[in-house]
Amino acid sequence: MLIVLGGGPAGLAVGWYARRAGIPCVVFEAGPRVGGNCVTFEVDGFRFDSGAHRFHDKDPQVTADVRALMGEELQLIEVPSYIWSEGALVHFPLSPLNLMRRMGVLRFAQAAAQVIAGRVARRTEPGNFEEFALAIYGRIVAERFLLNYSSKLWGLPCDRLSPDVAGRRLSGLGLKTFLIEAWGGVRVQDRHLDGRFLYPRDGYGRIVERLAEECGEGVVQPNSRVTGIGHEGDRITWVEIAGRGRVDVDEVVSTLPLDSFLRFMTPAVEPSVLAMVGGMNYRNVVLAAFFLKRSAINGAGTVYFPSDEFPFTRIYEPRNRSRAMSPPGYTSLVAEVPCDSSDGAWTDSDRAVVDLVQPHLERIGWIRPGDIVGTAVRRLSHAYPVLEKGYAGRVKEVHGWLSRFKNLRFSGRSGKFRYSWLHEMLRFGRDIVSEAATDRAGGRVAGTTSEKLFTA
Repeated sequence: MLIVLGGGPAGLAVGWYARRAGIPCVVFEAGPRVGGNCVTFEVDGFRFDSGAHRFHDKDPQVTADVRALMGEELQLIEVPSYIWSEGALVHFPLSPLNLMRRMGVLRFAQAAAQVIAGRVARRTEPGNFEEFALAIYGRIVAERFLLNYSSKLWGLPCDRLSPDVAGRRLSGLGLKTFLIEAWGGVRVQDRHLDGRFLYPRDGYGRIVERLAEECGEGVVQPNSRVTGIGHEGDRITWVEIAGRGRVDVDEVVSTLPLDSFLRFMTPAVEPSVLAMVGGMNYRNVVLAAFFLKRSAINGAGTVYFPSDEFPFTRIYEPRNRSRAMSPPGYTSLVAEVPCDSSDGAWTDSDRAVVDLVQPHLERIGWIRPGDIVGTAVRRLSHAYPVLEKGYAGRVKEVHGWLSRFKNLRFSGRSGKFRYSWLHEMLRFGRDIVSEAATDRAGGRVAGTTSEKLFTA
């Protein structure tokens, strides 16, 4: 039996691919619903996602799988994203022509000189995100658009963040782009903007709902919190579920946070092993949704807010992804407020969170008090692994210690401790199941199919 710990998108992907491969599987989810931090909420006819989610066609195999899974529910969307800077919307990813219009010719020329000088002079790998941003974008652009935003999102100064926090989203503004746009103008400029993606008609959470449905009846078991993980020699031998007993396992895929996994292990792991995860932290996100008696606010997919004057990092209007996300004649705005578990945004009342965000939306002219017909607040724990400088070495050390267990694999943001997108989580699941199928074909896994799951 293949046991999957966690019913978020990464765990459900394993369950779905396992069914397709004919491998018996059970997915244990601690909460009452599937999806983890990838869910579409519904309140009084308004729908909004647990983030400004989009499905990008980055992996042809995975995209084909998702198209087959979703059918006609999956729509091709073309809507641009922006950065709110000094009272104006700036294209994101950053575009030289658009920047020149917003910054003025002189300031833009200074910024362009810094970008070109940084690309030409770059000799060593940056040691942190601040060094990376300054080397790639120059001080003018980095300070205006990137550094404050990243500090707000991750909760650390940029000189303590790994260059990996840049991901692949900050590749639009470079020497090549400067030259191409200068030659080709607006037609070329529009080609690299981040506005074309796939999106389900009734919200991003429909992808995980369909994954759960296609796992098969009884495979996904909610309200099943892991409380113990048994090991002997080089094997994980059983998993304990609160109030239900133990499950004997052949193979385990964990999407749990690495620190939680280690603490659940029986016999208990040594303190020196637990110390490996001491510096591996997570960032929470609070969503503040405003339901509005307005047909539309703006045409943006997502708007990013780098300035410290705003408590949120980005805002999205769900209706711009799909008209089904709000009733006819209405729209909504959702603000993301990143925070730690000790911050006021996480511990204060829902009303306090609304009061924190609303004045800023009024000040920039996006809402009026009379527009609001309702609000909602949702909290997402462990939303982002914090990629602090040196984190990769710690993750490698932890995974290295856990690699002694031959029937154990990890997936997802928490299990791999890496910032990853849904198409990557599906790829993880596809590859994990492919490896498991190979092991079974080679006789390295017996593969139990007993109907009796739990033992005393």
